[in-house]
Amino acid sequence: MRLVVICIGRLKQGPERELAERYRERFEDIGRKLGFRGLEIHEIAESRARDTAARIAEEAAAISALLPDKYALVALDERGKSVDSVSFAQQLGRWRDEGLAHTAFVIGGADGLSPELQRKASLRIAFGSATWPHQMVRVMLLEQIYRAATILAGHPYHRA
Repeated sequence: MRLVVICIGRLKQGPERELAERYRERFEDIGRKLGFRGLEIHEIAESRARDTAARIAEEAAAISALLPDKYALVALDERGKSVDSVSFAQQLGRWRDEGLAHTAFVIGGADGLSPELQRKASLRIAFGSATWPHQMVRVMLLEQIYRAATILAGHPYHRA
């Protein structure tokens, strides 16, 4: 199974980009041994439309154009479910074991994800009830993906 992270907004050079890349590389190292075929990150420029509905629609179209065939969609949504790391790892493991080709994670823009994308999501998750900057959500997501791989591998990184 290949993992795809689709984000509205770009990370500038600096500590957030370095940390995100560090977790992506760590996942690549351990994930390959677990049957994961890689982790792609796609950045989409924020819509410049003046109207909120138009921004959400433009961003949804750009996200949809990058969604692979045969995928589970995971939406990062502040109103989503709070999922612990072990449950997150188990879900990724189930999708992998079922032979699912891709899991796509989407991080919407400042106005959120379109209702259509939210409906298509197999899972909607939140990192607590606080609102987080998009660049932090990306880093936290990549850390959780890496942590999930270590849990599936029985690696001591996750201590619970």
